[in-house]
Amino acid sequence: MKMIRRLSLILLLFVICLGAFVYFFLRSQGMFREPEYDQDRPTDVKVKMPAVLVFDKTNGFIHKDAIPAANEMLSQLAKKNGWSLYHTDNAAVHNPDDLSKFQTVIWNNVSGDVLTEPQRQALKTYLSNGGGFVALHASGGDPKYAWDWYVKDLIKAQFKGHPLFPQKQSGTLVVDSPDDPIVAHLPSRWVMDDEWYSFDTSPRPRVEVLLSIDETSYSPKMAGTDISMGIDHPMIWKHCLGNGRAFYSALGHYAETYRDVNYSRLVEQAIIWASGKSGAPCKASVAN
Repeated sequence: MKMIRRLSLILLLFVICLGAFVYFFLRSQGMFREPEYDQDRPTDVKVKMPAVLVFDKTNGFIHKDAIPAANEMLSQLAKKNGWSLYHTDNAAVHNPDDLSKFQTVIWNNVSGDVLTEPQRQALKTYLSNGGGFVALHASGGDPKYAWDWYVKDLIKAQFKGHPLFPQKQSGTLVVDSPDDPIVAHLPSRWVMDDEWYSFDTSPRPRVEVLLSIDETSYSPKMAGTDISMGIDHPMIWKHCLGNGRAFYSALGHYAETYRDVNYSRLVEQAIIWASGKSGAPCKASVAN
């Protein structure tokens, strides 16, 4: 009996220690934090057209490797294309005056609730008036959102999970729109390693899908739970929003994704499209 009690106590202590370890590890990655909102707008927003805003605030999970890798890729693309790039994690940059200085707003792995109500309205107005929006990976990867418009109208799909054990897997991406400049450089089937997001439903009826993933090429299970979407599993898409343009890529959990020349070119063409420099113009009367 004493041996059983001793083993039970050891097991209990192990579970407590394991739980504490998991909690503090996840907290170090940005989880379990109260949102922090920015009220004071930056004072150094001085750019020349064409200009892009790169925003990477995190009130949720922090992609500690992906965010700097994406910023480096975006900096290189800006130099190549002659874009004036302004980078900040200050959400108060989302105000009418500052947003008007940019052709495209890029959210780099933004997580958690980050904007106040006036800042939300400023972004909505910016897009309806013809601004461009590019969202990368975690910017559409929160399990729930406090801002319904963002997930329903801007991203167009609710994230529901990604594979675990293993998390990083090789997968085969399928080009849906081979004539679109954003993906025209890719092979019809593109194999790469990443963390593959699943969504509650396919956004295909509401967007133009550019890349899907073949679920037979990887295991869509999250710790044993089936998170498959079936034969229609979009990963990258675009759509019009009022007179504005919105692009989302679910790729990019790992730093090496942003160092891949094919992916860098894809994001480059997405920014060009979002800025209104390619493709047919968006019209408010036919916006999704």
